Amino acid sequence: MSRGLASVWARVSTRLLPFAEVATAGLPLPRLLRLALFQVSVGMAMVLLIGTLNRVLIVELGIPAWLVSLMVALPLVFAPFRTLVGFRSDTHRSALGWRRVPYLWFGTLLQFGGLAIMPFALILLSGDSHAKPWVGEFAAALAFLLTGAGLQTTQTAGLALATDLAPEADRPRVVALMYGMLLLGMLVSGLTLGRLLVRFDEMRLIQVIQSVAVVTLLLNGVALWKQEARGSAAAIASAATNFTDGWRAYISTAGARRFLWVVALGTAAFNMQDIVLEPYGGQVLGLSVGETTSLTAILAAGMLAAFAVAAATLRAGEGCRLAATGALCGVAGFAAIIFAAPLGSALLFRLGTACNGFGAGLFAAGTLARAMEAPHPQAAGLALGAWGAMQAAAAGIAIALGGALRDLVGSAASHGLLGPALADPSTGYCVVYHLEIGLLFATLAAVGPLVRLRSRFDRGREPGPIPPLLASDPPPLES
Repeated sequence: MSRGLASVWARVSTRLLPFAEVATAGLPLPRLLRLALFQVSVGMAMVLLIGTLNRVLIVELGIPAWLVSLMVALPLVFAPFRTLVGFRSDTHRSALGWRRVPYLWFGTLLQFGGLAIMPFALILLSGDSHAKPWVGEFAAALAFLLTGAGLQTTQTAGLALATDLAPEADRPRVVALMYGMLLLGMLVSGLTLGRLLVRFDEMRLIQVIQSVAVVTLLLNGVALWKQEARGSAAAIASAATNFTDGWRAYISTAGARRFLWVVALGTAAFNMQDIVLEPYGGQVLGLSVGETTSLTAILAAGMLAAFAVAAATLRAGEGCRLAATGALCGVAGFAAIIFAAPLGSALLFRLGTACNGFGAGLFAAGTLARAMEAPHPQAAGLALGAWGAMQAAAAGIAIALGGALRDLVGSAASHGLLGPALADPSTGYCVVYHLEIGLLFATLAAVGPLVRLRSRFDRGREPGPIPPLLASDPPPLES
């Protein structure tokens, strides 16, 4: 029977197993999957910060949404340094001859430290102490900042290491695998946390956070074990040693500035809902804590499906086209969520969430594949750092703006300032979702010239000048 099953499995086409094509003699699939474990830890942290803690702080502890959105957006403070982290991982010369591993390890320590502080911050915020309220708020902000900085550092260095190890022709599928593991971590942790928190109480939440901290340390330790050869720093002799020079070289390449603006607009469009998604389900549709936590798993399932599609279809140079397709899916998803409120349909709300996840997955896979096409093989960290910095900064601003808009418009509607027709708890949330649809249309307008630029390259012709984003091309981002 074993020989028969092996024979059947061997006849399965690799087109149906897209990640099997990524494996090479120098990079076997088990090693690549082990490296991708750092994405699982990042996914767990994202579910905890953006999903569970967001809902608990706003609904159970009564913290204003604008304050929670600022806490969730605090990693924005670290976002500009992500480009520097990527560049430093390109040019770093450690005593042991490593480039990427030190940044993976110290990012893990930051992530663990933030999660270790979080339970004590929740105790202070709950009022079970004699400390002043600002002490708990400061502790929570510090925990969010450390966790966010850690996961950004880990992800930048880890993706750069994957780029170093993978052959150039296989990098689009490596992109899909890496983000597939991220979404797998979000999906599994979302379902697990939702199950553990069905009977919610503060002590159980603290135990869950402590468990996530320990699992993060274990997963990242296994992920970086024996991945980068000692002496790899010797390969960077021809790389730029000055960050300013490296940044100018990158930003001067064709379409680089416009690409960063596409990343910023699309990321803001998909992430503005993060701070309001679970409160929307709880306040407007009456879902429980466990049900709203499971929404993150639904979002992750949609994104996981998108990365499966990307793994099977994505080819070199097609990243921007895939990102545009993701933006179109997002428009449909946000429209479904808006209509869920007047119809009172939790099913439509979940379907819209899944559609948003699918669109966000296509957009992330497409833009990451474009970012991994670094202009210089030794500048992968800088290119991925720039992509990650714009993504994190846009997400942070969007999350903060989403929470503020929800509070401002919701308060005005509840006091009758917008008229009796809009005096509904869903008004503030729907304004946020309408704004996200507008940002997605702006993303489509910005990405079009990049798709045409790629088409000119594919036909073997020199590309002409790229049309400006608005009246003129945006100025280069400052280092």
